[in-house]
Amino acid sequence: MRIEDKLFLDGIKPDESRSHLKIVEVTVCQQRCGERGRPCTLGCPAKVYTWENEQIVVAYNNCMECGACRILCPFGNIDWSYPRGGFGIGYKTG
Repeated sequence: MRIEDKLFLDGIKPDESRSHLKIVEVTVCQQRCGERGRPCTLGCPAKVYTWENEQIVVAYNNCMECGACRILCPFGNIDWSYPRGGFGIGYKTG
């Protein structure tokens, strides 16, 4: 089974009023992250982080709350916290 198929089994209730993921300083991503291969885009299993027109896009409503992005960012440039109560991921199979 592909990872994408397994991820489909989980339910996510996004908090549309605020994000629990924030890029601390966008210029750090733009100026320094490219030289490191943009690890948050490679390591996030839910593909929360993407690049469009040299801007980082954070699709926080897809977040699986694994925290990999915090570990992978070589500059500590991702402010990560759990979503408010009642929002976020709901694991259906355990």
